[in-house]
Amino acid sequence: MKPEISCEQVLINMYANCLRHTLLACITALALGPMLVTAGSVYKFKDGAGNVLFTNVVNAREQPAGIDLDKFDTLVHITIYPDSNIHKYRDWGKDESAVLPSYSKFRNTFDSLIKQSADKHKINRGLVKAVIHTESGFNPQALSKPGAQGLMQLMPATADIYGVTDPFDPSQNVQAGTQHLKYLLDKYNQIELALAAYNAGEGNVKKYGGVPPFTETRDYIKRVMSRYHSLYLNKI
Repeated sequence: MKPEISCEQVLINMYANCLRHTLLACITALALGPMLVTAGSVYKFKDGAGNVLFTNVVNAREQPAGIDLDKFDTLVHITIYPDSNIHKYRDWGKDESAVLPSYSKFRNTFDSLIKQSADKHKINRGLVKAVIHTESGFNPQALSKPGAQGLMQLMPATADIYGVTDPFDPSQNVQAGTQHLKYLLDKYNQIELALAAYNAGEGNVKKYGGVPPFTETRDYIKRVMSRYHSLYLNKI
């Protein structure tokens, strides 16, 4: 006679099984080829028997990456957790040159860092400065409600990707932010889409097939582009 198993034990076993597979996928990902790892996203898969797998590590075809995970061939849902910096920008002001008075003294302080990083990553200097102007108003200690930090408002996950140890250090922040912006420009081959991804996250650009319908993101793009063309293009 088989021993009875309580409902609580069944749930515990299911959770342990899902956790084991998820951890296995994360560990084996290091030994595999090119991956598509979406920061802040969790993928839910099912196999033919109805077993469920949650993981944040998938390959380029959005299939689970790991040993013995091929059976989880049905993608049920993708949950995109907050990895964006969508929020109200206090430093936007009434005109394009506006900066909060307390940080206006820093407007040209970081030009040497901008030049160095922009030239290194082959990106227009004026665009980098326009992003900094819009993101932080030249405040190196800026911190948004979603958790973005520093001059170029790096989200923690993005900062980790580029090896940033102190997001409030202007040098590290501008270097990583410029590198990330360059990556997005190369990926989308369009400034507006790159800016949308920088602000709202790549997941939202993919979800909406272009610039997301968020008011803050659309305003953000307009501000950056206006400042880029009117204030900083060929002026740094």
